[in-house]
Amino acid sequence: MSRQAIQELALATQQGKMTFPQVVMGLLKAGVESYFVDFAEKKKTHYLADGSTHTVPMFLDPGPIAAEFSSAALVTAIRGAQADTVRYPEFVKLSAAAGVIGYWAFLTGKRVIYFGRKGEQHIEEFPR
Repeated sequence: MSRQAIQELALATQQGKMTFPQVVMGLLKAGVESYFVDFAEKKKTHYLADGSTHTVPMFLDPGPIAAEFSSAALVTAIRGAQADTVRYPEFVKLSAAAGVIGYWAFLTGKRVIYFGRKGEQHIEEFPR
């Protein structure tokens, strides 16, 4: 497990320098099983296979988090990220505009659960 690798991946992600698959591979190599992104707190907590955690701040401003959750708008942002037409800085803004307050990416489980302000959720399986 390398906290420095996690820090470097977090920075490159927030700068829009990496695709989601590149980030996933790097985090798995660093021992990360899952991570939780909290847009309201502007932080990302990584959960490692050894039971430890590592939190990094987000310098990206997601903008206002919409009161209403829109699965359709979120799916559009996700598909853009999958096609690499949307990188993380834009994805953060689009997700917040779609009402996402946070999400949990389960790397080893190959799914992401997105949460709205009222408990709404969207589950996205990793593409095969």
